[in-house]
Amino acid sequence: MATDKPNWRDQGVRIVHSDQLDLNTPQTPGMTRAAAINYASAGAQKLWAGTVAVQPDAKTGPHHHGTLESVIYVVQGRARMRWGEELEYVAEAGPGDFIYVPPFVPHQEINANPDEPLLCVVVRSDQEPIVVNLNIEPKEPPELVYWVDPMHPAPGA
Repeated sequence: MATDKPNWRDQGVRIVHSDQLDLNTPQTPGMTRAAAINYASAGAQKLWAGTVAVQPDAKTGPHHHGTLESVIYVVQGRARMRWGEELEYVAEAGPGDFIYVPPFVPHQEINANPDEPLLCVVVRSDQEPIVVNLNIEPKEPPELVYWVDPMHPAPGA
C-alpha cells in the first residue's frame, strides 16, 4: 500500500556539523567563506548559509552578490562594513548584531579588531553562488552612517 505521507526521517531536519563545512565556494580576497546549508549538504532549495572569517586587522576586497540578498550575523569580533559605489559609507556591528546587504550593493567587510578574528554567519536568498569581485578605490574618509528612525536614534541624540 503506497502512502503519500512525508518521510520526515530522511527528508526532515538536517544537521551539518562544523567539521563538514565546504570551502569549495566562491571566495573574495581577505576572507574565508564556507558553505554549511545548501542543496548538496541539506537539500535546501531557496537559501544558502555558511560562515565567514576575516583575520585580525584585515579587510576583504570590494564585491557584491548580484541579485542575492544577504544577512550577516556577527558571532565574534567587530565588523566594519563599507558600501557604495566608492565604498563611501561605513557602519560597525558587534557580536549579536545583524547586517543586511541588499542586491548589487558594492561592499567590503573589515575586521575592526587588531587582536581577534571576525567570525560571522551568512545567509543568502538563493543557492546561486554569486560573488562579483570589484576593483574600487575607496573614498576617504567614509561617511559614518547610523540606522536612525523613531525607535533607533543616533548615538547621543
